[in-house]
This record gives sequence, C-alpha cells and structure tokens, in this order.
Amino acid sequence: MNGREHRYAVETEWTGNRGTGTSGHAAFGREHVVRMAGKPDLAGSSDPSFRGDPARHNPEDLLVASLSACHMLWYLALCAKARVIVTAYVDSASGTMVEEADGGGRFTEVTLRPLVTLAADADLAAARHLHEDAHRLCFIARSVNFPVACEPEFATAG
Repeated sequence: MNGREHRYAVETEWTGNRGTGTSGHAAFGREHVVRMAGKPDLAGSSDPSFRGDPARHNPEDLLVASLSACHMLWYLALCAKARVIVTAYVDSASGTMVEEADGGGRFTEVTLRPLVTLAADADLAAARHLHEDAHRLCFIARSVNFPVACEPEFATAG
C-alpha cells in the first residue's frame, strides 16, 4: 500500500425480534440501528420491497447516498483549490438494483445528477471538467463494481 490507511468502525444491531426471533420469514422485523461512535444513530431497515419499514434508511439508499456525498465533497474541494466558486449544490442521484434468480441482487448503475450553482464569473469549462476529476478521485466510486455516471447541470448565482 502506498498511502495512508483509514479505518472505520460501525456497529449494527438488529432490533426486529417480534418475540419468536427468525422462526419464519414474516415473523421478524428488518429494523436495525447503525451506530458510529460520537455520531447520531441511524434507524435502518430493509427496502420496503423486502418487508422493510419505509420510514427507515435502507442499505440501498445509503449506497447511493454515499456515492453522491463522496462525489460532492471531492467536487467542492477541487473547486475551492481551482478557485471555481460554487454557491449551491443539489444532487438528485438514483441507482438501479436488479434481483437475480438466486434471490440475491446487485446494483447495475448509479447516476449522479448534480445541479451546481456557480458564481457569475466562474469558469464553466473548468467547473464541468472538475466533475471528471471528482469522479476519478471519489473513494466510494473507486470501490464499486458498477458504473457511476455523472450528469451535471449548471446555473449561475443571481
């Protein structure tokens, strides 16, 4: 390894025991709590398609959110370094997961659709190019085995 190593610790506790444990597929809840030291707990469940609670975070949403947030953070840092002033950033990201015959599944793609608002005098060409650099450097995008597309749109502040 050529770089610094970073470690992350997460505790996930299943809280969906309805009194009979996993005595049947419909007998238990998919609720769980995800904990990271010093941070608010995340209330988790499975996707509603898999008997989950729609009011809780599910792993699939969190994967798309991780890709979106990682790209955004890299992009903002690169813009600051290049003196491209971003005044607002909203990403409407989406992903597709396909279920396989064996019951498993996999993501086949994620698309990031950031709307980036730039200062009036910002270099649009540089702003556009920095999305390519952010994608290339994003820790999460570099870790997945499916394509992550980025379709940015730009607006000007004021």
